[in-house]
Amino acid sequence: MSGLPSDLEIARAARIRPIGEIAAAAGINADALELYGRYKAKIDPARLEAPAPYGKVVLVSAMSPTPAGEGKSTTTVGLADSLARAGHKVMIALREPSLGPVLGMKGGATGGGYSQVLPMDEINLHFTGDFHAITSANNALMALVDNHIYQGNALNIDPRRMTFKRVLDMNDRSLREVVIGLGGPTQGVPRQDGFDITVASEIMAVFCLATDLSDLRTRLGRITFGYTYDRTPVTVADLGVEGALTLLLKEAVKPNLVQTIAGTPALVHGGPFANIAHGCNSLIATQTARRLADLVVTEAGFGADLGAEKFMDIKARYGGLAPSAVVVVATVRALKMQGGVAKDALTRPDLAALEAGVENLRRHVHNVEKFGVTPVVAINKFSSDAQEELDWLLAWCHAEGVQAAVADVWGRGGGGDGGDELAALVAKAVDAPGKFRHLYPLDLSVEDKIRTIAQEIYGADGVDFSVPALKRLADIERNGWSGLPVCMAKTQYSFTDDASRLGAPKGFTIHVRDLLPKTGAGFIVALTGAVMTMPGLPPVPAALRMDVDADGNPVGLT
Repeated sequence: MSGLPSDLEIARAARIRPIGEIAAAAGINADALELYGRYKAKIDPARLEAPAPYGKVVLVSAMSPTPAGEGKSTTTVGLADSLARAGHKVMIALREPSLGPVLGMKGGATGGGYSQVLPMDEINLHFTGDFHAITSANNALMALVDNHIYQGNALNIDPRRMTFKRVLDMNDRSLREVVIGLGGPTQGVPRQDGFDITVASEIMAVFCLATDLSDLRTRLGRITFGYTYDRTPVTVADLGVEGALTLLLKEAVKPNLVQTIAGTPALVHGGPFANIAHGCNSLIATQTARRLADLVVTEAGFGADLGAEKFMDIKARYGGLAPSAVVVVATVRALKMQGGVAKDALTRPDLAALEAGVENLRRHVHNVEKFGVTPVVAINKFSSDAQEELDWLLAWCHAEGVQAAVADVWGRGGGGDGGDELAALVAKAVDAPGKFRHLYPLDLSVEDKIRTIAQEIYGADGVDFSVPALKRLADIERNGWSGLPVCMAKTQYSFTDDASRLGAPKGFTIHVRDLLPKTGAGFIVALTGAVMTMPGLPPVPAALRMDVDADGNPVGLT
């Protein structure tokens, strides 16, 4: 993409409209709008005069991610802009960025090039404070729990069997395991503790799956944070603090309204990761968007094996919604990397590597079809792509019977003509008849749900459960939680639980090392491989290139 300005330069040069204008054009009445400065606002769904949900949902997913980049958020924004340009009433629903990856390796999450949501710097940093509220609610709960133990422990909580951690919206490996309460009798009860990143908090998951404020309070009360000495689960409702946690979240739970460079309205709200959580924006934001638009373009994190599967089996199940089409984003660069090409050699045309790597895309596309939804492949164009490579990939999709289009939404923008062909295919797919179905019924055992995902979506031969995981399976059955869906915590880089195995591997086993019941969110997390719920920073964090200029404008933010 040489010769073009940076994402930040493009964002700063864009004409951004007052958010009130965007809201009025989207049909949001003034009583429902709460301004956060000139270019951001929250929407109070309870005051919205729009009718009940009716808009159709387009889910954007992707092939397995690589360091070469796939551009899922960029494609989401560009596609929505192109659909709006074609005359559809469209709204975007995205997740909020987490500060950990912004300052670490991934960078921002507002799209790129001429397909961005604005103001990108504010969204990528503190935005409207939602993540701070979720962090505060999570840590308030743990402060109240430890205080309860210190003040006499009427609930008989066993400090050795705590299943809830404190959180921080930062990549900080040093906090994964800590000891608290040291320093004498007045400093609390000593116990082993630790931190997760905020996006892995169950409160984040509850926040994103609640249907309204009342449901939020109910789900918060159902959270299991530990066990008693006789191994009985202890919940937030037992402690009696679900009301206080709801109070801390009552403003944050309202969706955030922003806009794209082209002026398409976007709701950016909630942000669980898809490798350690369920990877979708808030259900409240998606349903609010459906009340305001005929088409809602939303995104699920990482590849279709993670975010999309969780959208279908968790979010869609709890929200009573079904995607009308699924876009699977792929790039020539990433496919060649899946085929064995090193990152520094991706600019050289290599049809053999492309042919080898396309097996990864094949598995993702066919997985989408298992849910009864029409897939459309979006080939996100990079300036280094050779025309022969793009032609080969389009021909491959045609031979597979899959609709596909090249989208140049980074360089030409969805507001231009960069996504017109993709938008036309998606609009056609949305109108096609579909028979959406979940991958598994809830009455399957947790063990069988995990096996179904591993075999049907990942292509595994089977699943190996560690001794602690088998013990947890028995606890889940005994406590009546076996009817919950499963949320797989797995590396995003591979269909296996080994990040180094690229492409579409065969002949492997998924290793489940532990199971974490998330009774408030309403799913069972299966921890596989070496996936961490508190990431670390890379050798050269993105923060090293960030600064502000003399006028207070951001520098180095992507």
